[in-house]
Amino acid sequence: MHEYVIETERLILRPLCDKDRDAIFKWVSDEDVAKYMVYNTYTSKDQVSEWLTYLKSVENEYHFGFVRKEDNELIGSGSIGPDSKREGFWGFGYNFRKDCWGYGFATEATKAMMQFANEKFGVSKFSSSHVEENKASGHVMEKCGLHFVNYGQFQKLDGSCRMRSMEYEGTLESIELVELQIKYAEDIWNFRQEIIDNDADSDSSEE
Repeated sequence: MHEYVIETERLILRPLCDKDRDAIFKWVSDEDVAKYMVYNTYTSKDQVSEWLTYLKSVENEYHFGFVRKEDNELIGSGSIGPDSKREGFWGFGYNFRKDCWGYGFATEATKAMMQFANEKFGVSKFSSSHVEENKASGHVMEKCGLHFVNYGQFQKLDGSCRMRSMEYEGTLESIELVELQIKYAEDIWNFRQEIIDNDADSDSSEE
């Protein structure tokens, strides 16, 4: 699978690698982050290494680390790829450090991944879901042009608990892109500055 790098106004989206282990552990070991995810709270960095190894075996799904430009720190990760439950749709997810919630990073990264999928693969239908209690994640999906369609259920990977989820879907035409011009240049993602400054969402985490 090819590896891609995407640049937005404040982020660089790049493939994850083994050297990211310590940075990733900062959020996967945080109980406040993990409570909204299907994984259980990580207790060792070896678990992160196992996850990174697993990602290398996954096909038809693109995983990105989200690097904040201002300090070159890896602050989250996400993925996008075909949705096995919805034919013709691609699903996405994201996960951020708690101290980076509320700054609009999830919306910025997600729109970039959607634009990437449209440019490279002609994808125009997208889906995602979040734990019902994680309203902030739903706001991110709505800002990306998706709308609520159904309730579902998450189950922790170890089967320890089940969580009610909310499922969203939408098409590219409803997404506020830059005149739907799919290109990667210096002006990629000229987000309206007033949205960044005044309407920053409470970014949380979701598979």
